[in-house]
Amino acid sequence: MAWDFETDPEFQKELDWMRSFIDNEIIPLEPILAELPHEEWLVVRDHLRQQVKDRGLWGAFLDPKLGGQGFGQLRLALMSEIIGRSMVSMTIFGVQAPDSGNMELLAHGATEEQKERWLWPNLRGEITSAFALTEPFTAGADPTVIRTTAVRDGDHWVINGHKWFITNASSADITLVFAETDPENRPYRHASIFVVPAGMPGMEVVRDVGTMGHPVPEFGRPGNHSEVVFTDCRVPADHLIGKPGDGFVLAQQRLGGGRIHHAMRWLGQAQRAFDIMCERAVSRRSHGRLLGQHQMVQDLIAQSHMEIQSARLVTFQTAWKMDRFGASAVRADLGMVKALVSRTVLSVLDRAIQVCGALGYSTDLPIEGWYRMTRFGSIGDGPDEVHRSVLARTILRNYQPVAGWPTEHIPSRRPAAERKWAELLAAAGLS
Repeated sequence: MAWDFETDPEFQKELDWMRSFIDNEIIPLEPILAELPHEEWLVVRDHLRQQVKDRGLWGAFLDPKLGGQGFGQLRLALMSEIIGRSMVSMTIFGVQAPDSGNMELLAHGATEEQKERWLWPNLRGEITSAFALTEPFTAGADPTVIRTTAVRDGDHWVINGHKWFITNASSADITLVFAETDPENRPYRHASIFVVPAGMPGMEVVRDVGTMGHPVPEFGRPGNHSEVVFTDCRVPADHLIGKPGDGFVLAQQRLGGGRIHHAMRWLGQAQRAFDIMCERAVSRRSHGRLLGQHQMVQDLIAQSHMEIQSARLVTFQTAWKMDRFGASAVRADLGMVKALVSRTVLSVLDRAIQVCGALGYSTDLPIEGWYRMTRFGSIGDGPDEVHRSVLARTILRNYQPVAGWPTEHIPSRRPAAERKWAELLAAAGLS
């Protein structure tokens, strides 16, 4: 079977426009983005967003019946790779996390009235959202052990619990909270998801947590990761998404294609770092020759290129399979993509820093900042180790145990080989 990931000429025009738009309108702003007055940035952001909307490229990850463009995963992968050239492009194209995943969840689980209240405004970019799953005293990779609870009380649900590292919670308009509603139905039917609007009594955003990416957090800045405490937080019954116990099923709707999009954005970032590394290699001289003429540097460049291209093809193949067979058929593949690409981009960024030397380590180049921000990729959306474990278990289901030696054991296979040889001799008339 041939794997041809070339897109059609008409869509290629859109990809070309995206790259030109990002390279010429967004990337030039990167050196001063952190210094821009917030109100002015919002006006400029909306101006840039409108250009994306006018091209029909805004919020492209949803199916048409769910309010999106219906491009399919392979096209979305191509788009995500270009968006990854600058992380701020995500908010310009309406694919920023956690909003994009929350919209997937609401699109699949919300009622029509709930969609009018939360999904469509989120899709239009009028409101922002957070997803509160991780807790400080339980394993973030195992939601079956969460301690946050929601108890029905008349026309309300009462939420109590402690969440931690909740992206956007200090600035979001709504937070989707993962809470236990039926302990008897552990492990996979005990939890539900509730929409908690900002300012709801009983929901306290305690602080924004410092990270490698932002060691000194700015409270309320979009993208910060917050500690949140719920104390008798009463939400109306119609803020429950889906039915009680649907939490795990709905949470899975956030993932799927999102892992492909994350991966391709990382690869777009890796390619940009690779370009910086190669530019440095053909410009800087050391010990009488260009850096790119030293075999050690050549090895770093060759290894980075091989890893980027290998990860890119694995991701494209998974996107193609998902378009053809659906998300459930490629669950292990999606985990493989996430685990593979998160490590690939870190390896490439690390090599780019090494080739650029002190300049790469400094903030005069963007690579060190990308490295700090991207390091979370191996942890977020499920640790890589969990995805590798799922992949291995999925692969091993296709194998059967054998008694004694493995089936390829040469001495064990010798009698069968001799019989086969005798059969061939007889068939050739030589017996």
